[in-house]
Amino acid sequence: MPATDPALAALIDRVRAARADKTALDIRGGGTKAFYGEAPQGVPLDLSPLAGISSYEPSELVVTARAGTPLSELEAALAEKDQCLAFEPPRFAERGTVGGMVAAGLSGPSRPSAGGVRDHVLGATLLSGRAEVMGFGGQVMKNVAGYDVSRLLAGSMGTLGVILEVSLKVLPRPPAVATLRFELDEAEALKRLNSWGGQPLPIHASAWWSGMLVLRLAGASAAVQSAQGRLGGEVVDADLAAGFWTGLRDHTDEFFVGAAKAVAAGATLWRLAVPQTAAPIAAPGEHLVEWGGAQRWVVTTAPAATLREAAARAGGHATAFRGSKAAGAFTPLSASLARIHRQTKAAFDPDGVFNPGRLYPGL
Repeated sequence: MPATDPALAALIDRVRAARADKTALDIRGGGTKAFYGEAPQGVPLDLSPLAGISSYEPSELVVTARAGTPLSELEAALAEKDQCLAFEPPRFAERGTVGGMVAAGLSGPSRPSAGGVRDHVLGATLLSGRAEVMGFGGQVMKNVAGYDVSRLLAGSMGTLGVILEVSLKVLPRPPAVATLRFELDEAEALKRLNSWGGQPLPIHASAWWSGMLVLRLAGASAAVQSAQGRLGGEVVDADLAAGFWTGLRDHTDEFFVGAAKAVAAGATLWRLAVPQTAAPIAAPGEHLVEWGGAQRWVVTTAPAATLREAAARAGGHATAFRGSKAAGAFTPLSASLARIHRQTKAAFDPDGVFNPGRLYPGL
């Protein structure tokens, strides 16, 4: 990306001025994930002018887009070639951008089968806190060497710098998809998911809530049909299933609508990352299980300590996704990890210009 590009030149000038004035900048795309992490701080730095698909090579399964590019625009371009972002990034609202997608590092229902955001980032261009344009990675997997900084940006919440442009691996849409459902309690659902996970089945996504396990199969037609015969269950109508998975991805389905109402009344929506084999989490509230058991959602009024202790006992951690962040949005870091975070932040943003405290207070 040439430094003479007007949108980039304006960003460089803003960062230089902020560094000189010791002004914090709040990096913003569409603002659809402002709720995530700690509260944004600083003067807004709008990336919407830095938009557009720079290159797209369908035969090479790679696309490069600027950070302010609307996610809807990118996905529409991929759909024209029957391709997609296989990790199904949550969209939450229409204004979401490519840069925000990478910075938040969130993935949708297909995460266990397709991988997460960082698994699909091939390269990135970053504007550092020194107002330097830095390039990392490339457009093919073999270019990855040494410290993979481009993937480090996934989930960094803008604390390391301004993501200017990213190259992403894309994949063809699966030729066949089917959704099955089973009436099971949580313990039995987890037991079956763990059993099926060790078999050569085209399981693409799963979700359990309120006594119902829903399973999405995707892949070659013969493989999907064979799996249907082996697993049984009730086949869900294709349109109904598509609406369900979209709602799960974008948090517009019944569970998350109810969670939003509960949060408005004082509850917190927690996201727990635990081993797939973990038993049902012993915590009060409404539960939803995704990713074959690796992601658990809990909406509850219980104290933060209760959720974090339950997650820790299961071998994982808990994030306050929506609602009160009084005990911190993310699980507090150990002293050694906090030191690594501070050192990494200092290497890219020595003056703390970008999104201060967005991941952890004081970092």
